[in-house]
Amino acid sequence: MKHIAMYIGSLNKGGAERVMVNLAEYFYSNGYKVTFVTTFKEEDEYTYSSGIDRVISGLTPEEEGGRLINIYRRYAKLRRVWKQIKPDLVLSFLGKNNVMALLTTRRLHIPVVVSVRADPKMEYHNYSRFLEFMAFRLFPKAAGVVLQTSDAAKYFPTNIRKKVRIMPNSLSKEFIRPVYRGTREKEVVAVGRIDDNKNQRMLIDAFAKVWNEHQDWKLTLYGDGPMMDELQEYVKTLDSAEAIAFPGRTNNVADKIAKSGIFVLCSDTEGMPNTLLEAMALGIPSISTDCPCGGPKDIIEDGVNGLLVPVRDTEALSKALLKYMDDEAFAERVSGEASKIQEKYAPEVVNGMWEEYLCGLMN
Repeated sequence: MKHIAMYIGSLNKGGAERVMVNLAEYFYSNGYKVTFVTTFKEEDEYTYSSGIDRVISGLTPEEEGGRLINIYRRYAKLRRVWKQIKPDLVLSFLGKNNVMALLTTRRLHIPVVVSVRADPKMEYHNYSRFLEFMAFRLFPKAAGVVLQTSDAAKYFPTNIRKKVRIMPNSLSKEFIRPVYRGTREKEVVAVGRIDDNKNQRMLIDAFAKVWNEHQDWKLTLYGDGPMMDELQEYVKTLDSAEAIAFPGRTNNVADKIAKSGIFVLCSDTEGMPNTLLEAMALGIPSISTDCPCGGPKDIIEDGVNGLLVPVRDTEALSKALLKYMDDEAFAERVSGEASKIQEKYAPEVVNGMWEEYLCGLMN
């Protein structure tokens, strides 16, 4: 029985964490031993099968000391974890976790696959120049480097690109379903963390711009985040305020949005956006910013199975909304084309790609 350790900060509800939990369930159900190694345990986490082990590598209050000593103790504790659980491979997700995984497994003869889950410039360069320096030094020593888009690979030097494998996200099972074919609700929806990068302000402004012509439409923004209060206050100043809702987080997104008329993603940067994949799988006519590092344009063929607009271009988004609102036949054609990604990004297809890849790297 091959043993895979999956290393991440926590299993808190987010895109990268969901992908890792789905992968863990797939490998566990196919006879692998799987262990989550997380720095923390949070309250709002994804659930997983009881047969999957969990190790917390972060320091307890009793283990903590000064800032410098804590850095060493975190390193030493994680290294002890690898020695104790003896995995055949470590799969690490996100920023500094990838650097820590490579540092703490040195000379332990454990292959490590690191995965960057967003725009690598955001995960490394913008976060910390030192972290970027360490990534450039250590990634060549990884057994593999998994990215979500071909554009992401351009960030790295040639010696790292040689180790890159492009691997898309898979759809969650609840989004693999028959597509609703009735008259769609006159509702624009967005799903995700409400913050500056997701830029829901752009969608609110674009919707407000077209609402005077389409007052039978509404806008629903699912999610929570640091911009929530500010955006709610801003909406109160608009004529379209009564048509805009912030219901917060929801655990049954697929059921909530399945009949919606339009889905919008306004991000400044994205890796492979799960919410866009999921909306398109449900056949919802979708719009996305053509943002770095290329995930949306890998999914959407503009004008065929969705629409792409420039980043932070409210005018272009307004026109895209009107294109769907004013042309039901076009929206219906796009819906049919969009839903075809259920086959391309089905869990068994993408998870099978991961299994083939990781098994080829294990000792």
